[in-house]
Amino acid sequence: MSETIKPRERDAILQSLRSGVVPKIGLDHIQVGRKAEVAAIINDFNRIENGGASVRFIIGRFGAGKSFFLNLSRAVALEKKFVVVNADISVEKRLYSNQGKARALYAELMQNMAIRAKPNGGALANVLEKFVSDVDHNVRQGGGADKEVAEEIIKKLKPLQDQVSGYDFANVLIKYLEGFHQQNETLMGNALRWLRAEYTTKTEAKQDLGVRNIISDENIYDYLKLLASFTRIAGYTGLLVNIDEMGVLSHRLNNAIARNQNYETILRILNDCLQGNVSGIGFVFAGTDGFLEDNRRGLYSYEALATRLSNQFAVKGLKDYSGPVISLECLSPEDLFVLLCNIRNVFASGDKAKYLVPDEAMKEFMSLCSKTLGADYFKTPRDLIKSFVGFLSVLEQNPSVSWKDILCSTKIEQSVDPESIPGPEDKDEGSDLTTLKL
Repeated sequence: MSETIKPRERDAILQSLRSGVVPKIGLDHIQVGRKAEVAAIINDFNRIENGGASVRFIIGRFGAGKSFFLNLSRAVALEKKFVVVNADISVEKRLYSNQGKARALYAELMQNMAIRAKPNGGALANVLEKFVSDVDHNVRQGGGADKEVAEEIIKKLKPLQDQVSGYDFANVLIKYLEGFHQQNETLMGNALRWLRAEYTTKTEAKQDLGVRNIISDENIYDYLKLLASFTRIAGYTGLLVNIDEMGVLSHRLNNAIARNQNYETILRILNDCLQGNVSGIGFVFAGTDGFLEDNRRGLYSYEALATRLSNQFAVKGLKDYSGPVISLECLSPEDLFVLLCNIRNVFASGDKAKYLVPDEAMKEFMSLCSKTLGADYFKTPRDLIKSFVGFLSVLEQNPSVSWKDILCSTKIEQSVDPESIPGPEDKDEGSDLTTLKL
């Protein structure tokens, strides 16, 4: 007997799939395949838990399931008590910029911060309060008072001060502590604003918090490393940074200098993670095969990245999960059939008696997709899933109509790869490569 699916999960799954996006909850109800890939990511999480670091590039064609895999890794990380931050790259949010666009990416990462107790984002304040409350409880259990609590927190944060930009980061956390004990909502709010990269001038930050620096375009990676160290101090396993839509960098930035500056930041992250220069942090970047392999615009156009990411022996279906790149292969027709069965089960809330269509209908649906989309129907499951959810939605709302009649009168269309659409010119970045600030 199938497991009953909660109405909230059912609605979230179906609404997301109908829109062509990945649901944030209930992934276990529809997940198929990818066992080896998931095992590789779990191995990365174990490495981070033991004080290491990891970086992965999830590569696949448009609609192949990269975002789904990213959300799946997010769900696994939350179960393992990670702090997870995620964001999408866009023309206005990048890893490197001199126009506030890198700071905008960092701000979105902080806004989307999630923990197991608050999986939908906005968890920064919860992480800070947990840290303060845990220290406060432990010290008072031993007979300490406010003074001893403050001293213990300062002691725990001292290792942060040895890192780049760590002095101001630690001081802002201490300011949050002061506001917490004084019930000063303004001071706590200012500390959160600083940690979310919402201060745009050093003068304002100094007036409100007494610190000299702010989180800016030039230092977002340094602050991600600091945040990772703090999450470990606060009792979490580590920090997972999930960044999707990396293809924007390769195919939407027409300015070669802007691309190379972002690739230089990726190279720095890659070197640090592979060489053991950082700990307690993992990066998962998702992008199309063009983002990786395009020798003119992709990561392979940057020689230092090409030599670190390519493996000339991993060809003709051979796998290598020990390297940074995980290429998502096409799901088999058998996997796709199981996926459609899972979606049918979600529609029925796990009750087999409420299935809208028999197995025969799903086979006919796959045959229709094969005829309409050709070989692409199993290479890009997004179009298949969207169409199938729409098919079942119509049947659910029109119970008197035969599923055969609907399929006979339906044409399934293929989505357009956004990377095939030319991006705007990027004239806002500096034209001198010597302006790189890393």
